Amino acid sequence: MPVPLALHLIPLAGFTGLMAVAAFEDLRRLVIPNGLIFALCILWPFHLAFAPKLTLATGGLAAGCALAVFLAGALLFARGLIGGGDVKLLTAATLWAGPGAAPGLLVWTGLLGGLLSLAFLTPLGTQLAAARPIATGLVTDASPNVAPRVAVPYGVAIAAAAIIVTIPPNFNW
Repeated sequence: MPVPLALHLIPLAGFTGLMAVAAFEDLRRLVIPNGLIFALCILWPFHLAFAPKLTLATGGLAAGCALAVFLAGALLFARGLIGGGDVKLLTAATLWAGPGAAPGLLVWTGLLGGLLSLAFLTPLGTQLAAARPIATGLVTDASPNVAPRVAVPYGVAIAAAAIIVTIPPNFNW
């Protein structure tokens, strides 16, 4: 007997793939392409339409949460504390996570981002960070009295946290 196709898993597969590509691109180039964010936002209504327990009201609340995250992220971006791609990726991830999982998304992002930052303090992390500015054209301060700033690809933490909070609940139906 053939297994029925669970249509709600198709957008989730796309979500997972797009998040993985966003993490890879941020790790490699410190850039999260706008096309990936756009694709995540275009794919989300299909997730909303096919997921058995999601409603239009839940979708509206998810959009509200995403807007709140975007506004807070835009403020942090304006102060130079977070990258614009990270703000957009976190906003899209919040949209997918929904209102119930948005706090967990933020907590997981903070925890994984902290671990990623610590990893970049290791010798291997320092080598990875040193190799990237040459490829991206970033110039670091060469002053001997100032520790060089290490750009942490926070999109990796955002993508991992988004997958952690978004995928498992879709298999508990």
